[in-house]
Amino acid sequence: MSGDSLEDGADFFLSLPDDVLALVSLHLLPRDLISLSLASRRLLAAVSTGEKSWLAQCRRLGPPLPQLRRWRSAVSSYLSVCRFLSSAASLLGVWVHQNPELGNVVVLLWGFLSVIAVRVIPQEINPLGLEAGRLLYAPVFEIVADDDGSPTFLFLHGRNDSPDSNSVESLYPGVVRGVDPNCNVLLLEIDVRDAADLIPFSKLAFGDRRRLLDLVAGRVRLKLSPDLARVPLFPRCQDDLEVLAERRLSLIRMHKNSGVTIDCKEAEAAPDCGRGSKRRDFSSMAGYLRDGFMQFLRRSNSGNRNGGSIGSGESRHAQLNEFLSSGDEIGLSLRATHMRLTTYRVWPNMHDNRFALYKLPLHGPSAGREYAGLWGGTFGWPPGRPSEDKPGKALFFLLLSYEEVDGRLLLIATKILEGTHYVLHPNGSSMFIVNVNEPASEEFPWETDGESFKIDVKHIFAGEGIANGYGFRYPGSKPGSLFVLQNGQLAFVWQESKAVLTLQRLDLEELLRKGDCVAPLPPIANFAYLTKSYSNVFAGFHNNSSCSSPR
Repeated sequence: MSGDSLEDGADFFLSLPDDVLALVSLHLLPRDLISLSLASRRLLAAVSTGEKSWLAQCRRLGPPLPQLRRWRSAVSSYLSVCRFLSSAASLLGVWVHQNPELGNVVVLLWGFLSVIAVRVIPQEINPLGLEAGRLLYAPVFEIVADDDGSPTFLFLHGRNDSPDSNSVESLYPGVVRGVDPNCNVLLLEIDVRDAADLIPFSKLAFGDRRRLLDLVAGRVRLKLSPDLARVPLFPRCQDDLEVLAERRLSLIRMHKNSGVTIDCKEAEAAPDCGRGSKRRDFSSMAGYLRDGFMQFLRRSNSGNRNGGSIGSGESRHAQLNEFLSSGDEIGLSLRATHMRLTTYRVWPNMHDNRFALYKLPLHGPSAGREYAGLWGGTFGWPPGRPSEDKPGKALFFLLLSYEEVDGRLLLIATKILEGTHYVLHPNGSSMFIVNVNEPASEEFPWETDGESFKIDVKHIFAGEGIANGYGFRYPGSKPGSLFVLQNGQLAFVWQESKAVLTLQRLDLEELLRKGDCVAPLPPIANFAYLTKSYSNVFAGFHNNSSCSSPR
């Protein structure tokens, strides 16, 4: 195309009213607008300053319009807002880890020019039901946009365990080292700045990686002030937006002014560098670490104690001193990447020695697959109501998905959260499986619900529900039926015992926004709890939270 033709096209495009341009941009992706801007200088100027076009893109990607307008006031343009939304949108959703078995569900949602990660705490349901109750959650980490909209600043949340800290919540700053638009794994790592020879953190032995993360986190810790701790993590109402904007600025200032850069040679000469002073997220203390870790370098030669799918043998691991000598500065970093994962149905098969979270594939309902998505519920009838022998009902989160097997369309309910005190079913268990092409003729055991309203059953599907079997990892199954009720609830009833699991579709973001914040675990364990446990490791911190309630 000639230059004259390009200019003629640009003239026509630029002659359109702003509102029409905004409508046109709704049918384009952000990269399409960027490509359009490269056609001519005039289009470049128009696209760069076209607030309505970029606002239209933001509305397609992000939070409601009132929030977007407040976001815009904190940065230079809607282009900056769109840059953050485009970069960070792939992080939103539900992430999990295998340990502890009782449940490790981390939800990422929009904050204020940020993405907030919170963990849903295993818990019992409120006697008045899930909608009337307050969901307990703990902060895990947050990613904050810089002034041009890049997702740059990382803040890991954690509880400081030192004797003089009174278990106050702290922030552990770091950086974001890339967000793959198809990411399915979140990795917490130590990053070497300006490394001459890049040695991946994953190449270190597990013991070295764990100790290095713990040591760096301890040195970059920033105490969370009481005033800042009282600010909500994400907006619950319009009035929260102004205080959240101030909170973002405070976090960025903390990140930028948290210490001085120390040269590696200075660190080698002063092993106690950084004590008693403010610290930056990247502390150039490679020399100190080389000295400090000599005592366990020899121990690390034994290889990876946790084994896992990576294998053992020291030839597979990089040496810690080589990793530290590759640059001058190190710090915490978060990397959102895509890995080839195997799954058991929808549950990822995870490495047991990576500080990682794994994304669950959440698919909404569609024609012929109306029940796909995230559901919550309890055992017993009426749904969620306490009884004399069980004053509280354990809250379950189930991911319902479809799978075609031998010409049959199966609906599979995978457990991702369990609110008991000691785990009854492993993470990733199939609580029930039904054939949606096989109607059943079972009678629903109850005629009325908790409000004495008559039960109206719309559909019944035959299937099998989880039961005790050979070992914890290999539970058996027994026949049952899934009842689709008129009020939108699902109820799976075991045929022999008449036990019933009742479910309702969740608006998890809404439940979290009106929920109660509780204290996190220490920082590294708070991100990925790699110790095998069958009990609720989060239960001990509900009463001494530094978070406001609700937050």
